Amino acid sequence: MTTNSFGAKDTLSVGDRTYEIFRLDALQAKYDVARLPYSLKILLENLLRTEGNGAVTKESIEALATWDAKAAPSDEIAYTPARVVLQDFTGVPAVVDLAAMRDAMAELGGDPSKIEPLVPAELVIDHSVQVDAFGNPEAFRVNAEKEFERNEERYQFLRWGQNAFDAFKVVPPDTGIVHQVNLEYLSRAVFVNDGAGADGLPQAYPDTLVGTDSHTTMVNGLGVLGWGVGGIEAEAAMLGQPIPMLIPNVIGFKLVGELPEGATATDLVLTVTELLRQTGVVGKFVEFFGEGVTRLPLADRATIGNMSPEFGSTAAIFPIDAETIRYLGFTGRPKEQLELVEAYAKAQGLWHDPEEEPTFSQIVELDLSTVVPSISGPKRPQDRISLSEAKVEFREALGNYVTAEDEGGAGDDREPGVAPHGPTGESYVDEGSSLSFPASDPPGAQVPGNGHGSDGGEPQREHDHSNVATRPSTRVEVELDGETFELDHGHVVIAAITSCTNTSNPAVMVAAGLVARKARELGLNRQPWVKTSLAPGSLVVTDYLDRAGLSEDLDALGFNLVGYGCTTCIGNSGPLPEPISKAVNDADLAVTSVLSGNRNFEGRISPDVKMNYLASPPLVVAYAIAGTMDFDFEADPIGVGDGGREIFLKDIWPSTKEVAQTVEDCLQADMFRKSYAQVFDGDANWQGLQIPTGDRYEWSDDSTYIRKAPYFDGMPAEPAPVEDIQGARVMAKLGDSVTTDHISPAGSIKREAPAGQYLEAHGVKPADFNSYGSRRGNHETMIRGTFANIRLKNVMGGGDPLPEGGYTRYLLDDGKLPQGEKAWIYDACQAYAEAGVPLVVLGGKEYGSGSSRDWAAKGTNLLGVKAVIAESFERIHRSNLVGMGVLPLQFPEGESADSLGLDGTEEFTITGQADALNAGDLPKTVKVQAGDVSFDAVVRIDTPKEADYYRHGGVLLYVLRQLLAA
Repeated sequence: MTTNSFGAKDTLSVGDRTYEIFRLDALQAKYDVARLPYSLKILLENLLRTEGNGAVTKESIEALATWDAKAAPSDEIAYTPARVVLQDFTGVPAVVDLAAMRDAMAELGGDPSKIEPLVPAELVIDHSVQVDAFGNPEAFRVNAEKEFERNEERYQFLRWGQNAFDAFKVVPPDTGIVHQVNLEYLSRAVFVNDGAGADGLPQAYPDTLVGTDSHTTMVNGLGVLGWGVGGIEAEAAMLGQPIPMLIPNVIGFKLVGELPEGATATDLVLTVTELLRQTGVVGKFVEFFGEGVTRLPLADRATIGNMSPEFGSTAAIFPIDAETIRYLGFTGRPKEQLELVEAYAKAQGLWHDPEEEPTFSQIVELDLSTVVPSISGPKRPQDRISLSEAKVEFREALGNYVTAEDEGGAGDDREPGVAPHGPTGESYVDEGSSLSFPASDPPGAQVPGNGHGSDGGEPQREHDHSNVATRPSTRVEVELDGETFELDHGHVVIAAITSCTNTSNPAVMVAAGLVARKARELGLNRQPWVKTSLAPGSLVVTDYLDRAGLSEDLDALGFNLVGYGCTTCIGNSGPLPEPISKAVNDADLAVTSVLSGNRNFEGRISPDVKMNYLASPPLVVAYAIAGTMDFDFEADPIGVGDGGREIFLKDIWPSTKEVAQTVEDCLQADMFRKSYAQVFDGDANWQGLQIPTGDRYEWSDDSTYIRKAPYFDGMPAEPAPVEDIQGARVMAKLGDSVTTDHISPAGSIKREAPAGQYLEAHGVKPADFNSYGSRRGNHETMIRGTFANIRLKNVMGGGDPLPEGGYTRYLLDDGKLPQGEKAWIYDACQAYAEAGVPLVVLGGKEYGSGSSRDWAAKGTNLLGVKAVIAESFERIHRSNLVGMGVLPLQFPEGESADSLGLDGTEEFTITGQADALNAGDLPKTVKVQAGDVSFDAVVRIDTPKEADYYRHGGVLLYVLRQLLAA
C-alpha cells in the first residue's frame, strides 16, 4: 500500500471497468508538474504509486516535482519497472544466477522459494541462431536445426526455468527478435495489475520496463519508458528491488518538416545518432516533440528509439498520440486496451500536443526535410557518411586498415564483376521510380548519392568525383562454387538485412524487396563473393513479404530467409565460405560488411571482416549487387543488365509512394493476431525437449554450457568490511571508446585462445565451440573470453608493443609466467590471483560504451579486477561494475593515464574508500598512488543504493542477504 502523501490515489472509469490510478494533477496546485517532460511524468507517477516501499519517500517525490531542468543531476530516486524483458544471451546467465541464489539461500538456512521473480519477466530466445546456411531455400531449415543441436542444453535449462519460476515466460526460438516481439506483442502501453488497488480494483499505470539488452529502448517509440540494463540489474528488478537512479537531464529533440523523397527511416536514425553524439547525451533522456513527430509512423519512431544506445542516451522516447493508438490496434491489441491507453494518457497529461513545449534541459532541432541517404562506418554507428560521399570516405578510411606494402595503386580500375567507368550511356528508366531522372538531375532532386537538399537550392556539399584518390589494391583470385573471380580490399563479403533496428519497419523492408524486384527484372544479381542473408524481426515480416510477392525477388538475389533473430548484427554472421575466408586471411584483405543493423564495432560482425557499414535494407541489397564499398552510386553503374544496358541505382530505387502503397496492400492486422496466437508454444523441436524437473536445478560438472554461478560461494550472512586496495597491478591500459564488445566475450571462439583451449580440454570439438554468447551460462568459458576481443589493444608499457587481442604483460618475478613478456590476460590474472595480487584497469574516454553486456562486468570481477580508472564511463557499464563489486574511478578533470605519465607498469594503492563506506558514507574521491605518481580520483559510485551494493560485494549478494533477513 502506498503512503499517498499527496492524495493522488483516485479512480478512472473506462468502458465498464474502473481502475485505481495515481493522478499527477494532484500535485499541480503546489508544483507545476504539467511542465515536466513526458518521461519525467512517467517517473513521477511511478514514485507516487510506490511511495512507502522503503525506497521512495515524500522528499524524493518533491525532488522530481520541482525538477530543475538546467541543474546537474544530484537527486536520487528509486524506479520500479512494471516488467522485465530478457533475451537468451543475457537471460541464460540471469536464470543461472537465480538458480544459484536458490542454492545459496538454502545453504544459509533460508527458504529457496523466496527466490522468485516478483514482476513479470519475459524472455525471447533470439540471439542463438547463426547464419551457417545462406543463399538457398533450405537456409532457414538448416540454421534452425543447427541452432537446436548447438543449444539443446541451454534450451532445456530455459524450459526448466519457465516451469520453476511462476512469473517467468519464454518465447521459443524461431519466433522473432526480442525488441520487435516486445513492440508488436508484449508491450501494454498502459499496464494493468489486477487486484493491486484498494478494494481489489485493478491498478492502471504506465507500462515501464528494463531489459537485458541495450536496444530495449526500441519500445520507447510506443511511448513505453524503458532502457537496457545488465543482467545484474535486471535480476535485482525481477526480485523486486527498485532501480536507483539520479533524476536525469532531459534533452528535447524537436522534429519539424517531413522526410524527403528517397530518404528512409535508416537515414533519419543515422542522422539523429550523429547529431546527438555531437550534442552529448550520455546518461540523459532524449524526448521527441513537435509537429514533425505527427508525420512519423510508429515504425520510424521505434527505429529511432532502438538506436538510443548508439547516441548514448538512457532512453529516447516518443509520447503517446493517435499514431500510438492506431499501431496498438493494428498489431492486434484488444479494443478495451486501446480505450484504456487513450483515456489514461489524456487523464494524466501524457497525450502529445504538438503545439506544447515542455521544459527541457536543452533543445535540439532537426528539419526532417534535410535528411539525405546515408551509411555509417567503418567502425562506429555515429560516423555517418552521406551516400554521395561513400566512395571518397571509404578510400580515406582504407588507409587505416591496409599496410604500406599492400598499396598497389589500383586507381579507378574496377573490380571484376562491376561495370567499368565510362560514359553513362542510356540508362533504363522505371516510370514508377522516384529516381527516374535524366543524366543531368534537376536541382533539389532527392536521390541517393546526389548530395542535394530538398528545397531546390544548392547542393549541401560540392562533390568532385573526377579526382578521387587512388587506393591500395591487392587482388586475389578465388574459385567458389565453380566460379572464378578476384577479391580485393573493400569488397563486400557480407550483406545482411538483419537486426531489430530496421526489420521492425515495413517501409524499409518492402523497399528492399522492391529494389530486389527491379534489379531482378533488369537482369542484375548479387556478386558471387557476397554472403547474403535476411533475418526478419518477426514472423509478420515474412507474411507481408510473401503477400507482396517480394520474398521470391529477395530469394533470387540470395536474400533467403536464414532465421528469425539477431544474427549478423551481434556477430552471428557465421563463417564465410572457406575459399573467401582463406583469401582474406592469406592476403590480409580489408574486406567489408554492409548490414541494416545498429552496431558495427571492430571485431563484432566477423573475425574476417575489418570494415563494417550500417545501411538501410534497400542499400544492403544495392551493395550486394555492386559488390564493393569502393563505389559511387551517383556516378557508377551498379551493373550491366539484360541487353548490355548500364543500370544505375536510381533505375531500381522505388518511390516513397510505391513503397507506401505496397505496405498498405500487403500488411494486414490479421497477420499479427495469427503470428502471436500461440507465441509461447514453440515448434516441435521446442516441444520435444527433455525438461529437468524440481524447484532447484541439478547442476552437472560435465556441462560446458550451464555451470553453477560462483558469486555466492562461501558467502557469509553478513558482508565483510570494505578494504582499501593495496599493491595492485595493471591488467590492461586501454584507449578511448573501449566498448563492452571489446571487454565482454562475444562472437566466435578461437581454438588457440584460452576459452578454446578450455573447451577442447573438456572434449568439445572446434566445430562445436558455438559462440561466446551461447555459453554465457558457463563462467569458466566466459572469464577466459573476457578482454579477449581480437581488436582489443592493450597499450601498457614495459617492452615491445603488445599485439592486438587478449594479451597483457605479467609484471611479477615469481616464476609463474615470464616477467614482462606477453601473456594471455586470463593466464596472467590466474597467476596474479595465486599470488594474492589485486588488479586495476586503466581506460580512456567513454569506457564501456555499447551494449548492456553484464559479462563485461562479471568477467572483470572474476578476473580479480578491483578497480577501473577511466577518463569517463558510459552509463550501463559503470552501473554494472558497481553491481559486481568493482570500484569505478575517474581521473581528475582534464587528466588521463598518459598526462599523468602512467604506462601501466606501476604498482597501485587506492585508499580512502574503506573508511567512508564502512561508516555508511558515499566517498567523493579517493587517493591513488601509482609508483611515484599521486592523484585524487573521482569515485563513480553515484547513489547511496549503489554504495550498499558495493559494500555487499555486488547487487546479487545484497538482494540475497535482504531476502534472507526478511
